[in-house]
Amino acid sequence: MRQIVITALLLAGSPLAAQSAGTTYIHAGQLLDQPGKAARGASTIIVRDGKVTEVRDGFATPEEGARLVDLKTQFVLPGLIDMHVHIASDDNLLRSRLEGPSRDVEDVFVIAQNNARLTLEAGFTTVRDLGGEGRTTATLRDAINSGVIVGPTIIPAGTMVSVTGGHGGVNGLNRTYTQAVSAERTNVCDGPDGCASAVRAQISIGAEVIKFAATGGVRSNVAGGLGKQMTDAEMKAIVDTGHSFGRKVTAHAHGKEGIDAALRAGVDSIEHGSFIDDETVKLFKAEGAALVPTAVAPIAALAQARRGDAPAPQLAKAEEAAAAHATSMARAIKGGVRILFGTDSGVAPHGDNAKEFALMVKAGMTPAQAIKSATSDNAAELDRPIGAILPGRDADIIAVDGDPLSDVTRLEKVDFVMRRGVVHKLGGKRQAFPPQ
Repeated sequence: MRQIVITALLLAGSPLAAQSAGTTYIHAGQLLDQPGKAARGASTIIVRDGKVTEVRDGFATPEEGARLVDLKTQFVLPGLIDMHVHIASDDNLLRSRLEGPSRDVEDVFVIAQNNARLTLEAGFTTVRDLGGEGRTTATLRDAINSGVIVGPTIIPAGTMVSVTGGHGGVNGLNRTYTQAVSAERTNVCDGPDGCASAVRAQISIGAEVIKFAATGGVRSNVAGGLGKQMTDAEMKAIVDTGHSFGRKVTAHAHGKEGIDAALRAGVDSIEHGSFIDDETVKLFKAEGAALVPTAVAPIAALAQARRGDAPAPQLAKAEEAAAAHATSMARAIKGGVRILFGTDSGVAPHGDNAKEFALMVKAGMTPAQAIKSATSDNAAELDRPIGAILPGRDADIIAVDGDPLSDVTRLEKVDFVMRRGVVHKLGGKRQAFPPQ
């Protein structure tokens, strides 16, 4: 199925190389070319064939045949990076629960395609997808990279690895439906050997990063709480197997015991981190791991649960996580834990990713630190040529009105988006794709 869909998509559009060919001059009123450093004044960015080739002071006259993008009144910065999305997830939880059993993989692909466009137009030119229908996400990634579908660069994790009965497993369904769904699952495991095999299964369908559920989760239909759900040996097997394949490994973890165990197992990052104390902060720093707080997620999950959109077991967990998260996030920031920008979009609405910035600042980061987290820091974690506007980097560039270094909420309304040299949004308006 995946190959059929990809083939059809490739026949439907032009290759990315053709779309990004040529030269573009961008006149920027203010330019944050290297997040973490001061913004520059009037500048010109020169883009050739999808890459930044030069950055000049002042407004340089375009060469013959080049396109000029006039952003003289705007603040220009690198495309944003979200380290935690679920691109194929319907962020309308009630609709998803009602329609989910009738959706096929093609339906999920259409949902994912729409979410991808919303995300890109919000200024997020790269995302790390941390769980869903693995083949669907990999297909979407390939179609975007081929230039036949609009969306951000996607770095997929396949399906989150989980133990039987845990967050990410098949829970709370009738016997017949459980058996049918379980037959397709390669992510559920028990014991070190089984969990190592589950990691390899995700890699076999295109996973570029591995995610596992070290603890319970808010959005699973099981009243198992938010505590540790994997053994130390299972976590260690997952981390070691992922690393042996050159993949970074991240852990979904809410409860302290599960966070600490995942850190000791050698994970590269923790997702959520709802219950962090001073001991855990020290462990983060000793292990060199990062925290992806996803601060918008517990707020969104609690609102859904209180509306009655979620199954009953989720309400108590949502209340517990939301009550603790902000304090834990602030403690991690104050303690010097590396913070990577991520939202858990798919729980929170797709396209609202930038609302995370205000929560990061509220928890103790400066706007400059929050922006650096979502650009150059995330780029370094991904080891990708993005996150800065420098010669040789991908031409992933956005622009907003006003100065986000003074008011970070300016990033919630992006007026210009370029990904790999292709303009997808200009003057706040969606651009034709593929461009003529």
